[in-house]
Amino acid sequence: MQKFLQTMDLESLIRVIVQDNDVHCRWLNTLSIMENTGARKISACEHKTDVTLIILKHAAEEHRHAYYLKKQISKLSETGYLTYADDALLAPGDSRFYLNKLDVEVCKYLKTELSLSGYDLKFAAYLLVTYAIEVRADELYPVYQAALDEVKSKVNVKSIILEEEGHLEEMLAQLKNFSPDWEQHAKKAVEIESGLFNNWVDALETQLQVSGNLAEQR
Repeated sequence: MQKFLQTMDLESLIRVIVQDNDVHCRWLNTLSIMENTGARKISACEHKTDVTLIILKHAAEEHRHAYYLKKQISKLSETGYLTYADDALLAPGDSRFYLNKLDVEVCKYLKTELSLSGYDLKFAAYLLVTYAIEVRADELYPVYQAALDEVKSKVNVKSIILEEEGHLEEMLAQLKNFSPDWEQHAKKAVEIESGLFNNWVDALETQLQVSGNLAEQR
């Protein structure tokens, strides 16, 4: 018999997540740690002196997203989920290192294809990694919001959706200035991210099945 996990799409998975308060809280916390990791990585790639307004804006908004998502948890639970400890997250290992793995793989690609190093490598990786993540956010958050609307949840991520749309436009503009072959490089970054995202979703599904949340939906 084919496993249920193999047939579940992102929309169905999120629908399962929002039906259980504990799982939903850990989902929000997981999204928060991923946004926070993104903000920290953006700040880490800043030039010592040539810091652009757009990078400062982007880092600040990613930090705000991390805070906002964490704050949303209070609409579901009055206690718990105060830290990013493993038991307060979903698929903690994959969630923690998702962006780091993406960054490493994109850097390997840039070293091989463009022979970049130092700050040039760091900045190029920032552009491609951030672009790939914004493409993903442009898909994930609207699906999440639709699931929230469906169950009439007090939680909402509409403000994040609007800001992520703006981020994607900003990254496209920067990529076009970065290289005439930006589409080729961006496609590769998205390809790498897709593999990591699929692994992450598999890890989420496995955890939910083990805990019994998916079995209840069969």
